[in-house]
Amino acid sequence: MKMKKLLLFLWILRVSADALHEELSIVGCSDSDGENMYGLDGEVKWYADFIKKEGVNAMPPFVDPITFTAGYENAVADLQVCRSNLNIIRTALKDLPPEKDPPNSPVIYTEDDVQLEQENTLICFVSGFFPPPVKVFWTKNGEKVTEGTSINVPIPNKDGSFHQISRLNFIPQQGDMYGCSVEHLALTEPLTRTWDVETTVPGVGPAVFCGVGLTIGLLGVAAGTFFLVKGNECS
Repeated sequence: MKMKKLLLFLWILRVSADALHEELSIVGCSDSDGENMYGLDGEVKWYADFIKKEGVNAMPPFVDPITFTAGYENAVADLQVCRSNLNIIRTALKDLPPEKDPPNSPVIYTEDDVQLEQENTLICFVSGFFPPPVKVFWTKNGEKVTEGTSINVPIPNKDGSFHQISRLNFIPQQGDMYGCSVEHLALTEPLTRTWDVETTVPGVGPAVFCGVGLTIGLLGVAAGTFFLVKGNECS
C-alpha cells in the first residue's frame, strides 16, 4: 500500500439540481502538516489555516460568505483524529517509507495583460507533487520578496498528486526580473523559474493562458476549471 492512502483522506460528493456540481471536502495530515478545506465546482470556498489558527473564507468579497459553525475548532479535532489514525496504520504496516513525487517545473504567468507601471499579479503554478505542501519563494532582481505574496491550499489532481498556486502582487517596470522557487521533500534543491518584464511585454497573460490551458486542463479539480475558462477567452 502506498503512503498516499495513509496521509490523506478524500470525500467527493456529486449532487445534481439543474446541472451537475462537484463538491470536494478534504481532511488530511502528516507528521508535520495538516489540511482541512471545502470546495465547490473547482473553487476553494473555505479552509483551516493551522498556522494562524483560524478558518479562512477564500471567496472574494462580492460573494456571499460561507459560515461554518465551530469550523476551525472542528478542523483541529479532525486533525487530531487523522494523526491518531495515521499512527495506527503506520504501526500496522511497520512504518513503510512514504512515497515522494517531486513537482514539475513551475509555470509563471500574469493575471492580466502587462502594462508598465500598472498593478498586476504574477502567478506561479506548481503541480505533480506528493506529499503536500510545497514551499514557494519569490525574488525580484535576485532579492527575496515577501510583501504581496500568497499561496493557496494544496488541491488534489486526479492522479493522486497535488497542485498549488502562489501569487505575487507587483508593478511591472522595464528590465525587472522575477523568480519563483519551489521547495519540496522530494527535491534535493529548489526548482526555479524566472519571468522577465522586458521580454514579456506586451500581453503575456492571454498568450500563456492559451498555451497552458490545453495541457493542464485535466490535471486537477480547481486547476482544470481555472485554465479552461481562461483558455476559452482566447478562442
